[in-house]
Amino acid sequence: MAVEAPNGDGGGGGGGGGCLPQKSFLRQVLLGRWFMFFASLLIEAGSGATYIFGIYSHDIKSSLGYDQSTLNLLGFFKDLGGNVGVISGLINEVSPPWVVLLMGAVMNISGYLVIWLAVAGKIPKPKVWQMCIYICVAANSQTFANTGALVTCVKNFPGSRGAVLGLLKGMVGLSGAILTQFYRAFYGDDSKGLILFIGWLPTLISFVFLRTIRIIEIQRLKSKEEGRSEMWILYRILFVLLALAGLLMGLIIVQNQFRFNRSAYIGSCAPVVLLLFLPLAVVVKEELDVRNRLRTSNFAAPVLATETPPEGRSPQRQQPQQQSDSVGSGCAAGICSPPARGEDYSILQALFSVDLLVLFVATTCGLGGVLTAVDNLGQIGHSLGYPQQSVTTAVSLVSIWSFLGRVGSGFGSEVLISKYRFPRPLFFTLILLLACAGHLLIAFSVPYSIYVASIVIGLSFGAQFTMLFAIISEIFGLKHYATLYNFGAVASPVGSYVLNVRVAGYLYDREALRQMAELGLTRKEGEELTCNGPNCFKLAFLVVAGVTLLGAVVSVVLVVRTWSFYRGDIYKRFREEGSGAEEEGGGDEVAAAAESPDNVRRST
Repeated sequence: MAVEAPNGDGGGGGGGGGCLPQKSFLRQVLLGRWFMFFASLLIEAGSGATYIFGIYSHDIKSSLGYDQSTLNLLGFFKDLGGNVGVISGLINEVSPPWVVLLMGAVMNISGYLVIWLAVAGKIPKPKVWQMCIYICVAANSQTFANTGALVTCVKNFPGSRGAVLGLLKGMVGLSGAILTQFYRAFYGDDSKGLILFIGWLPTLISFVFLRTIRIIEIQRLKSKEEGRSEMWILYRILFVLLALAGLLMGLIIVQNQFRFNRSAYIGSCAPVVLLLFLPLAVVVKEELDVRNRLRTSNFAAPVLATETPPEGRSPQRQQPQQQSDSVGSGCAAGICSPPARGEDYSILQALFSVDLLVLFVATTCGLGGVLTAVDNLGQIGHSLGYPQQSVTTAVSLVSIWSFLGRVGSGFGSEVLISKYRFPRPLFFTLILLLACAGHLLIAFSVPYSIYVASIVIGLSFGAQFTMLFAIISEIFGLKHYATLYNFGAVASPVGSYVLNVRVAGYLYDREALRQMAELGLTRKEGEELTCNGPNCFKLAFLVVAGVTLLGAVVSVVLVVRTWSFYRGDIYKRFREEGSGAEEEGGGDEVAAAAESPDNVRRST
């Protein structure tokens, strides 16, 4: 059964619940879904510290006397921690979101604080394996923040999950540039201070919103018009984020042309803060509209969802048991006879499928290459003689264009699929070819190549992640999407280790030792190994470009295998199943879910 929420508590506003009129408007805003979504945006804005490793990596290398191979090993563990989120997902299954956020906050401050103490010389120099653990723990905190905020938002906005995912993941892409602007306001050009900054600021944000991020247990009758209204609110927030991206790009260009002092940096942060908090105005307006509608119409009051579902709907708690049966009996028996593409694969059916193997290899080549470029961008700039200001600019551009790559590839490929039946794997192939161009720009060190390459690499970096997760959901279904999603993410650190540590790091150190030998110098133990000139990364990125091209060729195999599937109507089953599509999750059945007669959300 369902019971009415006492005095509006537990309700949410913004087209999904709203508080009762007798409660204060401030309380309605703070308890509503839209304020929860706004808080999630701020959490994601602080959770992209892994993307600005190139700014402070030189400080780690010089302070601790690392060679490039050792630095790239740290980069690999950073990527490993930032992309393996299975633990945070499992914890989120059995605990409320605030527990996940709290654990992530503690991991974040602990990891980055120890790294800063080591770089600043305030503690004895840690061993390499200890630094690898510290940076892995610090980076893994990002997956806890993403899980706590993003998963909760999807559950609170089941009818608009595609747009919600795009906005939140896009904000992660912008977070590197946002953090860079704020760190300059706090610490000026002290890049060592950036390590401390990315330790305390994201932690503070998570602590502030610990109790805000929660499952809002409401049920509300929902019309088609209300579903469209919810999407338009998300579009307004998207427009704000696009303006924020444009502002950040403008600031980066201006700061690269003129010398800014700390006061100028503080002044430039003011419009960034304004746009970050502008979605709050959208939230307040929507809650005010909801309050007015509740007073003047016959909208149903919000109610709390209970363990017993309403009549006519199957218990949602039965879904895990169905999955268990699939994994236990049907999974092992049907490994060699998987269902048609687009149907729900079991976990083993997907893991042993040729399609996933091909996608994994192509993604390993593609993401491994762009992560090698992102992690070494600072060293590339220094080896080519760019000043620190220009290096910081290039790293920030990667963050901005990663945001545009995530949003643009998602919306763009969706339009191409719906209008022209353009296969998403073919879109993925084109992205890999674009990445090849960026790697060649770095390899041949053309004038201003670091700026152009940062744009190209950023676009392909963000777009590859979006395409990977979208293709997995479309080919293998949504029933075990969480597990397959995390498995696909493993391709990122695998490719990074091979190309970043074993290729780029090794070849850089070999060139640096050759330069020292020409000068009659020998390297002392613990001395930083520095390489200068275009040859430091030339051969490495020729190899990276070749591997990425191989990934594009491999992805063509997936294009051929899935051509007939994508030429059909891949979302037909969601429109036919209606509410069933809503319950199983995913971002592609938004229209069907928005038209569902009701939306029931329960706390996990």
